[in-house]
Amino acid sequence: MSRFTGFLSALFGWMFIALSLIVVGETVARKLFSFSLQGADELGGYILAVGSGLAFTIAFVERAHIRIDLIQALLPATARALLDWVSVVSMAALALLLAYVGWLVVDETIEFRSNAPTPWATPLIYPQGIWYATLVIFALVALAAAVRATWMLLRGRSAQMVAEFGPKSAQDELAAELEDLNKR
Repeated sequence: MSRFTGFLSALFGWMFIALSLIVVGETVARKLFSFSLQGADELGGYILAVGSGLAFTIAFVERAHIRIDLIQALLPATARALLDWVSVVSMAALALLLAYVGWLVVDETIEFRSNAPTPWATPLIYPQGIWYATLVIFALVALAAAVRATWMLLRGRSAQMVAEFGPKSAQDELAAELEDLNKR
């Protein structure tokens, strides 16, 4: 999964670098040449939508979603595993809901053959299709994690469950930073 999230992170980063360059180009062209590319804001909206879908997946896999673990650290392993399971299953339910609602948006776009009300008049199925694909990826990853977490819970693998799905501890984060430092 680290390769997968690495790829998604790089894609996410390059999309926003490209958007930054486009915005700079647009700003310079407007100020110096009174010329507009007509659509930098439209493209920015599309990139933000796709980037958010990618970010959902990255944050989920990297266990970067915020959870308050003050009390959880004091609980026995079985209780922590149960809370982690609830967390994973809840995230999978949210991801499936997002994919469902995203499909309703895409389906309506297909039905009405909607175009953006902008100078580009982009057929919305293209950016919405990519956005929807990122939501489906998030839903599939979260659903697979929920199935794995349920399997672990039913098999009584509390320690493994906490290690894979629990919030990162300060020690986990320190180890990751030191590993990253050693790679440089």
